[in-house]
Amino acid sequence: MGKTRLGGMMTPAVKGLLIANGVVYLLQMLIGNELIYLFGLTPAAFWKEYPVWQPVTYMFLHGNFTHLLLNMLVLWMFGLTLESVWGTKEFLRYYFIVGVGAGLCNCIITPGEQVPIVGASGAIFGLLAAYGILFPQSMIYIYGLFPIRAKYLVIIFGVIEFIASVRPGTSTVAHLVHLGGMVIGIIYLRKDLIAHWGARKVKSWQREQKQREEEKKVITNNRLRQEVDDLLDKINEVGLDNLTSWERRRLREASERLKKMEEEKR
Repeated sequence: MGKTRLGGMMTPAVKGLLIANGVVYLLQMLIGNELIYLFGLTPAAFWKEYPVWQPVTYMFLHGNFTHLLLNMLVLWMFGLTLESVWGTKEFLRYYFIVGVGAGLCNCIITPGEQVPIVGASGAIFGLLAAYGILFPQSMIYIYGLFPIRAKYLVIIFGVIEFIASVRPGTSTVAHLVHLGGMVIGIIYLRKDLIAHWGARKVKSWQREQKQREEEKKVITNNRLRQEVDDLLDKINEVGLDNLTSWERRRLREASERLKKMEEEKR
C-alpha cells in the first residue's frame, strides 16, 4: 500500500457521528447520570426488561471527556479513509453492526452485570480492525513527518483505547465490548459481505490517490520550471549581478529541486 495520511476531507457519516457524540456528551453534562441509566447498555436490565434501544444508544454516551476525545480522535483518523473507500451507506452499516454486536456480546458473556456500558469503543475497535485488514502495510505519516506501518499504529491506538476504557468512570468489563467489536468486524469482512467489493474499491481509491500525487508533482514541476525560466530571462536582460539576493537564492533552490525531481524519475 502507498502513503496514507491520517484525517483528510470530512466525510458525511464521520461528521455526523462526531457531532452526535459531542451533542450527547453536552446533554450528559446538563442532565447527569439519568441519561446513562436510561440509554446506557445494562446487561442485567437488557435481559429482564428488553430495552431494545440500548444496544444502539449506548454508543453515543461516554464516561468522561477523555473517553469521548480518544474515541472521536480514532473515528476521525481512520473513519474518513474507510468511508471514502466504502461509501457512506456501507460505512454506517459496518459501524452499527460492529457497535451493536459488541454490546450484545457483552450482554451474552456477562448477563448479570448491573453497571451500564457506555461509549463508542466497540464500533471504534471494529474500525481499527477494518483498517488493519484493508491497509496492513500502509505507511502513515503522522504530521507528515513520522512514518509508521498502519498495522502497528492500529495496535498502538487499540492499546490506548483499551487502557482508557478501563479507567474509573467506565465499566470495568468494557474490554469485552472492544474485543467483541474487533471479532465481529473481522468476521464481517472475512465472510465476504463486503471484502471483495471493498478490495476493488481500495484499489480504485489507491489509483486515484496515486494519480493525484502525480498531478501534484507535474504542477510543482511546471511551476518551478516557469520560475527558473523567468529568472533566466531577467538575467539575459539585466545580468546576473542585478538579481536580488532573494532571486539568486530562489534560482539556486528551484534549480536544485528540478534536478532532484529529474533524478527521481530515473
